[in-house]
Amino acid sequence: MNLLKKLIAMLVLLPAFALADEGHPLDHAPERNDLASLQIGAKIFVNYCLNCHSASAMRYNRLRDIGLSEDQIKANLLFATDKVGDLMKTSLTVADGKDWFGAAPPDLSVIVRAKSSEAGPGADYLYTYLRTFYKDDSRPTGWNNLVFPNVGMPNVLWELQGINAAKFVDEKDPHEAGKTVHKFEGFEQVKPGKLSALDFDTNVADLVSFMSWMSEPSQNQRRGLGVWVLLFLGLLMAIVWRLNASYWKEVK
Repeated sequence: MNLLKKLIAMLVLLPAFALADEGHPLDHAPERNDLASLQIGAKIFVNYCLNCHSASAMRYNRLRDIGLSEDQIKANLLFATDKVGDLMKTSLTVADGKDWFGAAPPDLSVIVRAKSSEAGPGADYLYTYLRTFYKDDSRPTGWNNLVFPNVGMPNVLWELQGINAAKFVDEKDPHEAGKTVHKFEGFEQVKPGKLSALDFDTNVADLVSFMSWMSEPSQNQRRGLGVWVLLFLGLLMAIVWRLNASYWKEVK
């Protein structure tokens, strides 16, 4: 019951900088749900996200569900605590988060669900968001984002992606005469990263897949059970239909 209350609170009380402007069109997040992809995503999450964000509804030992042994978890992913059974929390305090970013970084346990909207699934939102940071010297962090304009979060993946500058053009507003709109035209790479554009997109897809899995670790079992339930109901319907036909056959 306490865990349920915590999850509800995460959804309802997400800090302001987790609630973004969804005006920019979202890209479709590739579905990469194999164990290798989830393991890569877990590695990226621990190394780049867990420094500021917590995932307080997830325990490290739950990563065994994506094919990792406890020894692998301890050797490669256990940086913020000493016990495999501990929750995935960060040492960053709420006060420090507010001082550094203007708002405390939100817990990411169910962020994929929280970001789902009429604009698209939460996975699409995060996939687009993480790939649309650009250099903006007018911002305190030096970064801005197309999906979430003026976000307080810096581009933590810049070493992998590189540094991009955004190109904008002013066009006439088709809805209001005499007014112009600032329209995004494309990115220009200022400094290359460690990964190619394709490899970076693949890494982000792995990260988003892991975060999707983390929001509901039992989803694969649930889907598998759902298939068997539908098959059972289909078989039961066929049997009931034949029994019904056999019963009414004798009725004149």
